[in-house]
Amino acid sequence: MPCRKSNPLDETGIAILKALVNFSEPAGCKQIAEKAGLDTGKVMGKLRALYKNGPVKRKYIITNKGKNALGK
Repeated sequence: MPCRKSNPLDETGIAILKALVNFSEPAGCKQIAEKAGLDTGKVMGKLRALYKNGPVKRKYIITNKGKNALGK
């Protein structure tokens, strides 16, 4: 049975992007998780998908693509 691909811009992805908008410098997973009110492990997994699809860069900072996804 093939794995189901998750949408990186689901509720968790949007929460991560909203948290990243508030950082003026790149942030780590723990900082992002605290700001978003999410579990660090969940943030780590979702950040991989967001990085792969373009809304974030490593060490994590929101890109213009991510801001566009939020309508900013």
